Parts: sequence; structure tokens; C-alpha cells
Amino acid sequence: MRQPLSILSSAASAAALLGALILAPTTVTAAEEAKAASVVDQGKEIAFDRKKGNCLSCHAIAGGDLPGDIGPPLVAMQARFPDKAKLRAQIWDATSANPNSMMPPFGRHKIISDDEIDKVVEFIYTL
Repeated sequence: MRQPLSILSSAASAAALLGALILAPTTVTAAEEAKAASVVDQGKEIAFDRKKGNCLSCHAIAGGDLPGDIGPPLVAMQARFPDKAKLRAQIWDATSANPNSMMPPFGRHKIISDDEIDKVVEFIYTL
């Protein structure tokens, strides 16, 4: 009788281990989602900050007050920039793609840091 009990015990242990493995990625994913949301929120703060990104001085952005109309509204950004690296390059230095661009070269002129540009990109990419 001990043999069937040990088989059941092993099966229960295997089921518990499998259950833990299945649940583990969910916990990591939730943490990653929270971190991503935090980065997006930080990017929004930088983009809306009149002393930092100041994107609202030229662009209409959902949730922003007193937007400018020099630049295009920032909508459907994933469709406009399927490659996130191109969006980042645009923010870093728009004049490299269009020498006549009125957009300041935020990275080249060190208006905001590379880390701040990355956060702004994450925010803008959600629009």
C-alpha cells in the first residue's frame, strides 16, 4: 500500500511544481507591465514638462493642455512609426531626416538626456 501512496505523492508534487511554473510568468508579466506603465508615465511627465520635452508647445497630445499647432498632432504613432527606433531618431534629431524641420534636436543639443528620450518614446508610442 505504500507504493500507491508514494505515486500519488509524486504526482501531487509534480502538479504543484507545474502549477508554480505556469503562474511564475504571470507574476513577472505583471511586474513588467507595472514597470512599463511607470516608464510611460515618466515619459508623459517629460513630454508635458514645459522645462523639459515641452512637446505641447508644438503638438496636440491627448490629455495635454494648451497645445501648439506648429507640429502634427501626435496620434496613431505606432502606425506612423512602425519602427520605434525611427521615432526615437526623430526625437533625438529631426533635422537628420529633414534639415528644414522646426523640431529641436533634443538629443543632439542635449535638451533632454538619452534616458529621458527613451521614456518620451515609450509614452509617444502609446498615442
